[in-house]
Amino acid sequence: MSDLLKNEIQNRRTFAIISHPDAGKTTLTEKLLLFGGAIRDAGTVKGKKTGKFATSDWMEIEKQRGISVTSSVMQFDYSGHRVNILDTPGHQDFSEDTYRTLMAVDSAVMIIDVAKGIEAQTVKLFKVCKMRGIPIFTFINKMDRQGKEPLELMEELEEVLGIESYAMNWPIGMGKEFLGIYDRYNKRVEPFRSEGDRFLDIDEDGQLIEDHEMKKTSYYTQAMEDIALLDEAGNDFSIERVKKGELTPVFFGSALANFGVETFLETYLQFAPSPQPRETKEQEEINPIDMPFSGFIFKIQANMNPAHRDRIAFVRIVSGKFERGMNVTLSRTGKSFKLSQTTQFLADDRETVSEAVAGDIIGLHDVGNYQIGDTITSGKKFHFENLPQFTPELFMKVTAKNVMKQKHFHKGILQLVQEGAIQYYKTLHLEEVILGAVGQLQFEVFEHRMKNEYNVEVRMEPIGSKIARWIENEEDVKESMSSGRSMLVKDRFDNLVFLFENEFATRWFQDKNPEIRLYSLL
Repeated sequence: MSDLLKNEIQNRRTFAIISHPDAGKTTLTEKLLLFGGAIRDAGTVKGKKTGKFATSDWMEIEKQRGISVTSSVMQFDYSGHRVNILDTPGHQDFSEDTYRTLMAVDSAVMIIDVAKGIEAQTVKLFKVCKMRGIPIFTFINKMDRQGKEPLELMEELEEVLGIESYAMNWPIGMGKEFLGIYDRYNKRVEPFRSEGDRFLDIDEDGQLIEDHEMKKTSYYTQAMEDIALLDEAGNDFSIERVKKGELTPVFFGSALANFGVETFLETYLQFAPSPQPRETKEQEEINPIDMPFSGFIFKIQANMNPAHRDRIAFVRIVSGKFERGMNVTLSRTGKSFKLSQTTQFLADDRETVSEAVAGDIIGLHDVGNYQIGDTITSGKKFHFENLPQFTPELFMKVTAKNVMKQKHFHKGILQLVQEGAIQYYKTLHLEEVILGAVGQLQFEVFEHRMKNEYNVEVRMEPIGSKIARWIENEEDVKESMSSGRSMLVKDRFDNLVFLFENEFATRWFQDKNPEIRLYSLL
């Protein structure tokens, strides 16, 4: 491999932003894009009346609600690095999409709202990052609003999430009295909303050299006392422990006021890992630099451009270099084909990409060939490890309101199910369609998209929460085992699945039919 290509791969940084809804994820993404020159005007999520919508929230329903319900991919160059950001769904019902996205990144940025601290959704997503052992960088946001004490937040990180932390910078005041940040790592002070210099120098004792106004405040005194405590009793900074996901560097700032974001970005790029090797099911490690082109599909999205009824399969390149027109093999089917229609993204703005390297995310035009989790290679055939799939908990019977639109109805369902946003089941004889989801919002998005993108109004009939269990030994299952409390259906791959009414019904079935071996997904 040429030194140039090796260099290109090592300059890639691919990360996801994780947070609870409303912590400021989309706003931070926009500001990072602003620094990378990818956009000229950041539209924050709240700007409904101005018609200025966030770049990364592209779907109509996201613009209406101000939440991210799909994962967007954005790329920009900054300071000799090519940065790929995967913006993950901010709503908890979309955790499955988020989990899969976290499989496609090398590090994560966790945003915490200073007023709310660590919230439920953040804990869930953090666990996935921890499970993968990827580095996590923490940005404590909204410092220009009143919130919890910084030391309390650092304690929360360690107690709730069980990860050690190191404050790269420290706030001087907060809310209306937010005066700036003391940059422990770069040894300087960055004043908030300052007319003068962006950075102020500190002396050998860590005190401000110039006689700045903030020096006279109690907030400055308090910050200096906190920093002395951190120096004395806090964790030591260790890049090795950051890379193993054992220590999180913590940054304070305000994404909305665009304060502390650039300092965060520069330090992140310095310490975040370049593309990492991946394991295959064949127990082989695929090295990004030494191997031919390979990648895996972690997401499929239909109708990203409503003007063209299209489907895009998102591929994380794991190794080597992609070139447009190259021949690849889809490992699942063994089929070989040419990759000619490919794109890169800035949310809904796309451009054709001629080449990309390990760490990049590219989009392949899909006519139904791909499934989530598929491996594509230009060399020998192998399979990357499976992506997580969740057992749904809520179920709906779905029919088209207009019988004449059956064709569009089935086409729409098939495409949206292939995206992995919702799961598909059908009853054995009548083949009635039942959809399963992890949360209610998924059904709402499904209904909205069927109407807007496929022009089909659907009737949704709740059948309540069920316990879905797959069967290891299908050949021993008899149709007579199906009842109102244990409904036998088929999934989209024609596997048999029991939908049990509750835990009691599941146990009763197992006691009565001990020979049937049931299992659940994640």
